[in-house]
This record gives sequence, structure tokens and C-alpha cells, in this order.
Amino acid sequence: MTVDATTKVIRLALVDDHAILRQGLRAVLEREHDLVVVGEASTEPEAEAMVAGTRPDVVLLDLKLSAGSEFEGLSLCTKLSAAHPGIGLLVLTTFLDEDLVVRAVHAGARGYVVKDVDTTELVRAIRAISSGESAFDSRSAAAVVRSMNGRTEARQQLTEREMEVLRLLAAGLSNNKIGEKLYISATTAKFHVSNIMRKLDVGRRAEAVYAASKRGLI
Repeated sequence: MTVDATTKVIRLALVDDHAILRQGLRAVLEREHDLVVVGEASTEPEAEAMVAGTRPDVVLLDLKLSAGSEFEGLSLCTKLSAAHPGIGLLVLTTFLDEDLVVRAVHAGARGYVVKDVDTTELVRAIRAISSGESAFDSRSAAAVVRSMNGRTEARQQLTEREMEVLRLLAAGLSNNKIGEKLYISATTAKFHVSNIMRKLDVGRRAEAVYAASKRGLI
């Protein structure tokens, strides 16, 4: 590969548990004049060591790195973003799940694309992330927007008092204990809990806490 001296070369690392997929990605990406793959890894420990040793600009990683866990890549995102604050993390995966997209962003990913994305779009995403921008394909971007809208709507639905009750509910307090903390009766606390469950469209207290956590309320 011949690179013009004025061209900024983007150093890439590939993290995926399938060697043949990494080989295919390398072959496709290194056709571009400004992209070079400096390292590969198939597991979380391998990836941490490889990134530390090669210092890539952008890491393309799958969320599923082993048969035992479908979301090991989320853990890796968190570790890499903490250890290398300036690194560009781009999730390249077969999963398109709104919750996963948002969790990946929270874990430090600056982009999220699905593996059937067009090569041109993938290269564009890599260059954007290398420049410090974010990069999402149309489907994952829509998922993020829907998720953020859902959080905003949920926050608007719950009153300040209900948010207080929700936080105590998440701490495992009973209606009696919630009442004591907020200086209200247990009956009033139960009323607020019922309203929270209704607004979050769940039938049990534990489900309310889970739903609130997914929406970023607590």
C-alpha cells in the first residue's frame, strides 16, 4: 500500500472471535489508502494486551467474543475507554437492540454499526470516529433516538415525589420504610408505587426498578 506523505493513516485494531471475519475485514479495509490494521484479537484479555501494545486510533469490536457471553464486548468497551481515553471505539456487530446500542454508548463506544453495513458506510464511520466524531448507521441511530425519547417521556410522566419513591424502591425499601423516609404514610407510599408501576407499564415492584434502570431514570 502506497500512502501519500500528507495523508493521515488511521491505525485500526480488529476484535472478533471469528478469525475468518477478521481476515475478511482486514482485506477489505486495507484497500483504502489511509487505513492500516495494526492488530487483531479474539478475546477480551487478548484485546486489552493488543491495544496496549499497538495503540490503534480506532478499534472495531464485536459485542460477542465468546460462546458463553453475548455482551463481553460491552465490558471490553468500558475497559478500553477507561485505559485509553482518546481511543475511538466502533461496535461492529450482528445485534441491533435499542438497549444494547445505548449500553454500548454508555460503555464508551463512539459508533455502532451492524455487520451487513455497506463497506463504504463502514469506511466512512471509521474515518468519522478517527476525527473525533460519532458514527451510527441509520438503524442504530434511530434506536438511540427512540431510546432517548423514551427516557425523556418517562421523566416527564413521573412526578418529583414519584422519582423520590422510585429511588427508595430501587434501594429495596418496603412501603413502610419509604413512608418513614419521606414522612408520608405507608398507604400513600403504596399509592405512589402503584402509580409508578402503571406509568412504567409493569406489574411488579422489581419490574418497575428494572424498567426504570433501562430508561436511565435511576
